[in-house]
Amino acid sequence: MTRCTRCLYDESIPGITFDAAGVCQYCHLHDELDAAYPVGDAGLAHLHKLAERITWDGQAHDFDCIVGLSGGCDSSYTLLLAKELGLRPAAVHFDNGWNTDTAEHNMKVVTEGLNVPLFRHTVDRDEFDSINRAFLLSGTRDFEAPTDIGLTTTLYRYAEQLGVKYIFNGHSFRTEGIAPLGWSYMDGRYIADVCKKFGGPTEFDTFPNLWLRDFVRWSLKGIKRIRPLYYVNYNKENVKELLSERFGWRWYGGHHKESQITDFFMWMAYHRWGIDFRLLGWSALVRSGQMTRELALMRLDEYIDVDQDTLVRLFERLGLTSTESQAFMWDTPKRTERDFATYKRTFELTRPFWWAMFKTGKVPESFYRKYCVRQ
Repeated sequence: MTRCTRCLYDESIPGITFDAAGVCQYCHLHDELDAAYPVGDAGLAHLHKLAERITWDGQAHDFDCIVGLSGGCDSSYTLLLAKELGLRPAAVHFDNGWNTDTAEHNMKVVTEGLNVPLFRHTVDRDEFDSINRAFLLSGTRDFEAPTDIGLTTTLYRYAEQLGVKYIFNGHSFRTEGIAPLGWSYMDGRYIADVCKKFGGPTEFDTFPNLWLRDFVRWSLKGIKRIRPLYYVNYNKENVKELLSERFGWRWYGGHHKESQITDFFMWMAYHRWGIDFRLLGWSALVRSGQMTRELALMRLDEYIDVDQDTLVRLFERLGLTSTESQAFMWDTPKRTERDFATYKRTFELTRPFWWAMFKTGKVPESFYRKYCVRQ
């Protein structure tokens, strides 16, 4: 198997290409982002200038930005960074009913330690379980799409409610990586169609689906999503130590394992779809010099497993029999977003509009690249 000579990405990734030196296009994109988003003094200068603008725009309200908080390392540090920039953030959490005790502890100690209020939207358990069940029975790879959509919509709703124009996101391409096109997809129409065809809710009561009309409205209102970690020397190991010492924050054991079902998702993606999501973070750390490529390759040899108690609890909670759960993994036809109604074609047809929105900072570049450009 051909593998990038710099990171860990290999030929199993859809559409991957390698240059004459064997380096993949995602490494080159990393370098482009690295140049576009400087760290050090230049990065701090940009953040302080941004903070001045945010403070000015939010002076008439109780808060000037919101931070999506999960209890994980990235979001916890993003909240700390917002406070250190002199901002008045509100923390917002989308509770899908699968938080670990560690995640709950971390959100509590960080918000209390920083004197930041935590706004929480809790989706009805039965409703969300019905959505998750539909996604499992549909055979798609996008089991976490409802959570990601629910979080995004929750952040926009609170931004509008609180009169805030800026949403802080804790993603860093230097540690989290660049998701390959073709590995995942999500939009509100996709969520609704999967539910319609595989027994999920036909109407959503507490689940905050992201409908196109709302997304356009929020974007036109100028609610911007900001990734401040792009501008700082963000070393995850150092940050974990800092958070632990300052707040009593606890490490939860792995990438996004602040959620109880992440192990299941990683296991399912690999064994059913051949998608190894470990490549994302580890390749990012290799590119940014925080992990050696040799160590990362060794860790790839570790077997991807799932805690059996988690697996049993998941299937029981979703009301799946042992036979149905086995059928999902091995017998259900594999489907993707192309088998369902989505907004993808609409985004492509209205590409000039979204290009203008991207250029004026109203939608992220990653959204424009993934959803508006025909693949």
